[in-house]
Amino acid sequence: MPPIGKIVHRIIILGSGPAGLTAAIYAARAGLAPLVIEGDAPGGQLMITSEVENFPGFPEGIAGPELIARMRAQAEKFGAEFLPGAISACDLAAHPFALTLGQMTLFAESVIIATGARARYPDIPSVTRLIGQGVSACATCDGFFFRNKRVFVVGGGDSALEEAIFLTRFASSVTVVHRRDEFRASRIMQDKARANEKLQFLMSHTLAEALGGERLTGVALRDLKNGSEQSYEADGLFFAMGHDPNTDIFRDYLVRDEAGYLTREAGRAGCAIPGVFIAGDVADTLYRQAATAAGDGCRAALEAERFLQGL
Repeated sequence: MPPIGKIVHRIIILGSGPAGLTAAIYAARAGLAPLVIEGDAPGGQLMITSEVENFPGFPEGIAGPELIARMRAQAEKFGAEFLPGAISACDLAAHPFALTLGQMTLFAESVIIATGARARYPDIPSVTRLIGQGVSACATCDGFFFRNKRVFVVGGGDSALEEAIFLTRFASSVTVVHRRDEFRASRIMQDKARANEKLQFLMSHTLAEALGGERLTGVALRDLKNGSEQSYEADGLFFAMGHDPNTDIFRDYLVRDEAGYLTREAGRAGCAIPGVFIAGDVADTLYRQAATAAGDGCRAALEAERFLQGL
């Protein structure tokens, strides 16, 4: 039990990307006065997405940060409150749940975990600087913007080849860069990729630099066999190196898969702990889209509302 006199929030939402904000909208409209802990990267990956054209309701497209700002304003309109920062500890073994934010301990009857996942990028300053300006980690999200453009994809697994094949629908040429002599991808995926006339392959190569000022204009690649470097013109640079879900803080309480993603009940937002709900990329190893995250947030808020009614 929390100390006498301490406020127990009906619902606390961890994360302020599409999943967390959609959950906040639904919870606020239900009169639950949700408290949203924004996280280390408020707004999530949409904050580094220059243009979103596949989110329903925006036929002309909308900048990622603007979409997040609108979703947040909608949640605030209905009474959601926001706190900056990310929790540093939690206790999900007792009810109400305890969450540590800075020097504060917050208590909640229900929690929605929408802490998201981080795309892996190489530790190269020029790459970091150009994320959203020709550099991306989501072909499904951004491929459309590279129609008739020259694109490079870094990676060697199934996801890398799958994204490269997807990009050939738009790009004039797609070059896959892999540091090894052979792909890690399945044989069937390799055969499919090599049969695609738009795909080229640079094996035993690695990215040295992303080139360009305000926007990507090329890539510098290093040949790992002889150490030489060569520059290539490029309009797009995609990374398919996997994602890291933000779940370490929950490892003592919740079930995670081998990659660290949270698991939930089939077809539900709930998990093994009553009152804890999961939404968005923190549990999504397949789609990782703003629209699917928003749908997850809706489902989590509705299930949380039913849980609270049961109390």
